Order: sequence, then structure tokens, then C-alpha cells
Amino acid sequence: MNDVHHDRLHDFESAIFYCEKNGLNVTKPREEVLKAILGSKKPLGAYDILEKLAEPLNKPKPPTVYRAIDFWQSHGFIHRIESLNAYIGCDTDHHHEGSQFIICDKCGNVEEVHLCSVPAELQKKSEESGLKISHWVLELHGTCKTCQ
Repeated sequence: MNDVHHDRLHDFESAIFYCEKNGLNVTKPREEVLKAILGSKKPLGAYDILEKLAEPLNKPKPPTVYRAIDFWQSHGFIHRIESLNAYIGCDTDHHHEGSQFIICDKCGNVEEVHLCSVPAELQKKSEESGLKISHWVLELHGTCKTCQ
């Protein structure tokens, strides 16, 4: 069974409570996908998740995993790391408009950063171009202190 890492147990319980409170169905695949993501210290790709779920879900098909990923992502409990094509649990209360990540290219560690608004320069540029921002993701790649 894919257990939730003890540091992320509160996040798992919070997600389940949110679903119960809002009348959302937590199916076995949804539960197992969230456990797999929260149980990993590194971002997981969809096929990594599929591999981890082979036993508890009796070899599920990719659409099952993608539907569960979409569910948790749409409710803000997981984020997609665009540049890695992988998923990570949200470190905060899952209600924010933007996501920002610092990614170490050597060890693969990802840290969620909590900016409450679009940086001023980007906001200015989007306004100048007439873009109405619906969501935003910022990813910074480099080498972490430990790997330097």
C-alpha cells in the first residue's frame, strides 16, 4: 500500500475532509493517487503513479490515473510541475491562484514557494498586453545548496 509520508498526513486528511464537506466522491483510485503523490518526496509522473498503483488497484489503466490527477488538481490539492511533467502535493491550503516552484536539477528536490500575487513586472507586462490572468505557474531551475 502507498502510505502517505508522515509529514503529509495532514494534507491527506484535509483533502478527504474537504471532499466529504463538499459532497465530492473519493473513489479508491482517487484516494490511491493522492496517497502516491503525497507519499513521494519527489514529483511523480503519471506513469510513475500508475506503476505505484499496480498492486492496490489491480493494474489500473492510464485514464483512471489521469482522471484522479485531474480531480485532485482541479481542487488544488496537487500541482503539476510543467517542466518535469510531474505532480507534487500542494504545501499550502490549496486555495491560491498561482504556483511557484524552486527545482534542483541535480537532486530533483522541489520546493513550493508561496507568493501571494504575480510579481509586479509580470503583472505590468500582462496588463500592457491585455492579458487577464486566470492562473500562473513560475518554475525556477538551478542547483540547491546541498548539491552545489
